[in-house]
Amino acid sequence: MNTQEALRLFKEVNHPNLWLQYDVYHMQVMEGNLTKTILGHLPQIAHIQIADNPGRHEPGTGEINFTNLFRFIDDAGYDGWVGCEYIPAGKTEDGLQWVKPYL
Repeated sequence: MNTQEALRLFKEVNHPNLWLQYDVYHMQVMEGNLTKTILGHLPQIAHIQIADNPGRHEPGTGEINFTNLFRFIDDAGYDGWVGCEYIPAGKTEDGLQWVKPYL
């Protein structure tokens, strides 16, 4: 399902407790232009899930510029959850090093 399909479903269901989980990995694959789609649907997003593309590994292993993406998300005023769902490219402990600059 792409963002537009999800939003059509939201309109049809018309319930105040229905939100998007924005999956960065899948949206990069399916739609690209992450900042545009996040900004355009920010009021409907309650959870952003991250993984890099290709490979669905930790941030910094692929094409997505997470430094810019995280800055953009903060600047846009997003205050929901951000979760990680990725496959470590190597040892789990090594794959957690990407988070250090953001702590």
